[in-house]
Amino acid sequence: MKNRYLLVVFALVGITLFSAVIADGKLIELVQDVSVAKVVETEQPVRLMIPAIGTDALIESLGLTPEGIMDSPEGPANAGWYNLGVRPGEVGSAVIDGHSGWKNDTPAVFDNLHQLEPGDKIYIEDNKGIITTFVVRESRTYNPEADASEVFFSNDDGSHLNLITCNGVWNEVTQNSSKRLVIFADKDMANEGL
Repeated sequence: MKNRYLLVVFALVGITLFSAVIADGKLIELVQDVSVAKVVETEQPVRLMIPAIGTDALIESLGLTPEGIMDSPEGPANAGWYNLGVRPGEVGSAVIDGHSGWKNDTPAVFDNLHQLEPGDKIYIEDNKGIITTFVVRESRTYNPEADASEVFFSNDDGSHLNLITCNGVWNEVTQNSSKRLVIFADKDMANEGL
């Protein structure tokens, strides 16, 4: 897995006091009296397109809830990228979630996710306009309590995209669905960067 670098700049009234470079959670460089800090913009997924099911949605950047579970978009229209994992197109498993079966029959981003079949294409556009193509490999259904670590991590050198939504029966008491549907897709190397 690639190293993750984070530049932390501590400033007071526009004057940089010092900066730190952190890689994989470890401090690797501390620079004092820095007058100019270069901000590097990284690619972020911003749009999800799935022509086979008519999906064209914005992507929100999400982390964990206070309970320590993957967050989900506030409303039904957007998808949510798990920003503590890899970005779509990087080696590893990028994860995007979205709602289905929204209250009052309001259309939701992943209402038709269950209709995807192996070979269907998924397109992710980043904030620089680069589109990465993925091809659906398979779908699986999980119980909410099941070990689904394979959704977030892969043991190969491939680039994967996994889409998650609720599925099954809605429980009014727990305010949760009985199942989770996961679509597993792999980067289409033949159409890279279209």
